[in-house]
Amino acid sequence: MASTAEAAEVAVLHAPATAESGRRRGYLGYLLLLPAAAWLIVFFILPLYSLLATSLYDPAGSDFRGYEMTYEWSNYSNAIKDYWGPLVRALWYAGLATFFCLVLGYVLAYAIAFKAGRWKNLMLVLVIAPFFTSFLVRTLAWKLILADDGFVVNTLQFLHLLGPDGRLLATPIAVVAGLTYNFLPFMVLPLFASIDKIDHRLIEASSDLYANPFVGFFKVTWPLSLPGVVSGTLLTFIPAVGDYINATLLGNTNTRVVGAVIQSLFTDANDYPAAAALSVILMALIVAMVLVYVRRAGTEELL
Repeated sequence: MASTAEAAEVAVLHAPATAESGRRRGYLGYLLLLPAAAWLIVFFILPLYSLLATSLYDPAGSDFRGYEMTYEWSNYSNAIKDYWGPLVRALWYAGLATFFCLVLGYVLAYAIAFKAGRWKNLMLVLVIAPFFTSFLVRTLAWKLILADDGFVVNTLQFLHLLGPDGRLLATPIAVVAGLTYNFLPFMVLPLFASIDKIDHRLIEASSDLYANPFVGFFKVTWPLSLPGVVSGTLLTFIPAVGDYINATLLGNTNTRVVGAVIQSLFTDANDYPAAAALSVILMALIVAMVLVYVRRAGTEELL
């Protein structure tokens, strides 16, 4: 009985200290979050607020006279009316490039995960090797590859797949090809990470249950790799929509995309309200499309 009373007394004496240490650990957690919170506030929330505010400025203002906050919501409707073409074109090009990246990237990731063997690491290095070169240099290289007197065009003309006066450069085909090439690694790496985790015995079990390779793929491999598919398509589509380097270097005036319009409005025309409104519209469209896509894919837990 005496020992029990002494233990209870010790527990009572140490209870405040334990509670105090728990509070200190709680405060420490908040303190550790401060750098990340400061980073988000300075480099995300404040720029986003500035962009939203700029999109509502009086469009009659200028750099010399300044801009007044008049809450011009018409800036959004005017931006859509004036630049809906480049906006739709950017979404279309990015969607095509994402589809081609998915098809090519899935085959490549599957081959690396299941067929590469001891060459797996080398092939992964080759996938990311283009990142060692500037994005601009890689795009200019495609300009040489698709040139009118280049090997690709001459071969297609020889095979009668392209007319005598046909060309690839300065066409939507060149723009989509450049986007597909430049963003392919963003698709391959998430796909590889997902496919590589699949237990190959499950695929063998599907064949043991008399499933042909086609059915086995869509019943076993594809569902198990779906997280990589969703991640890869998002990592590819989102930057591809805003990219304008490929459309500028590989396309023409008829392939102008919304990114080039925003850049021109900010730097050349100095029409900040229109540029900001178009930027907000683009961000809102991307967020809405991503939410719908993830919901339809049935992988809400990825967000």
